[in-house]
Amino acid sequence: MESPIANLVRASFEADATDVFLIEGEQARVRMNGSLVPASGNPLTRADLTELWTTCGHDHSKTPEADASWELPGGGGRCRVNLYHTLGRLAAVLRPIRSDVPPLADLGLPNELLESWMIRKNGLILITGPTGSGKSTTVAGCLQWLNQNLARHIVTLEDPIEYLFHNDLALFSQREIRQDSGSFAEALRAALRQSPDILFLGEIRDAETALTALHAAETGHLVISTLHSSSVCETLERFSHLLGHGNAGALQLLASQLIGIVSQQLLPRLGGGLFAALEYLQNEAGTRRWILENRLAEIQDHLLKGDGATNCSRLEYLVAAARQGFVDPDIARAACPRPQDFDRAMRGIQ
Repeated sequence: MESPIANLVRASFEADATDVFLIEGEQARVRMNGSLVPASGNPLTRADLTELWTTCGHDHSKTPEADASWELPGGGGRCRVNLYHTLGRLAAVLRPIRSDVPPLADLGLPNELLESWMIRKNGLILITGPTGSGKSTTVAGCLQWLNQNLARHIVTLEDPIEYLFHNDLALFSQREIRQDSGSFAEALRAALRQSPDILFLGEIRDAETALTALHAAETGHLVISTLHSSSVCETLERFSHLLGHGNAGALQLLASQLIGIVSQQLLPRLGGGLFAALEYLQNEAGTRRWILENRLAEIQDHLLKGDGATNCSRLEYLVAAARQGFVDPDIARAACPRPQDFDRAMRGIQ
């Protein structure tokens, strides 16, 4: 007989929930279209949560928090699990590991630009945004496009795996940190000996990983990764900070190897669902110099003057989304870094 949590999680994911939240003594909640709603069923007991922790291979009396993967009973799919304590109670957040990878064309992204980046033999592509902004889905769409169009060896290093890929033209080696390797840095060093054409790093978190990713790009690999940052300029600032602002050699690598950045956030779409509000930059001759000299004001000005084909500011994207009826103007205005600029742009003032 299936456990109450297994039943709950299966039903929630079948209803297209993106997250399931479990806290001892509370009714479960699920995230649907970005909002939390109560799930059906009784409040969860300590026995329910203890069983989940044990199934995931952890003893809650010895481990305060842990990440794990869990295969639902009966072949119902896999999910990533974060186990933790809250005020002495057991808790967990679960997210499905999907195999139904969305087509890149369905994600509302600048497809031609992304495709032109992905056919390059080497360089670094960064997909950025806050937690829950759809970075994993964007990357999955990109990797699936590669899978359907190019015969490449794609090595992914993830913590944990969020999408499962089935080999088409490409060959995937998906590696989960802790299960298949000790750390991102160890896995990345090893991956360079696995004859990869394309490397996907789940996240760049430290200087060692940032430098190794740049060296991998320099030596003939296409590297795709994510970063927690809210704009193109914040991405560059954060990456430069990881490398060390005084490290001229590392900044030279970033300036020369960066292909481009897509920064995204999810907003409620008029009529239901979610809308990806973007900002993106293709790194070219002028921007390489500005990156090297950390001249972020010039890069921001360049984005604001972008043509939409290779560069686009968040302001321009939000104004277009509001005018075309994708997003409520008040929502778009609140998402703009400087709401007064949004007001001026909506009135047609440059």
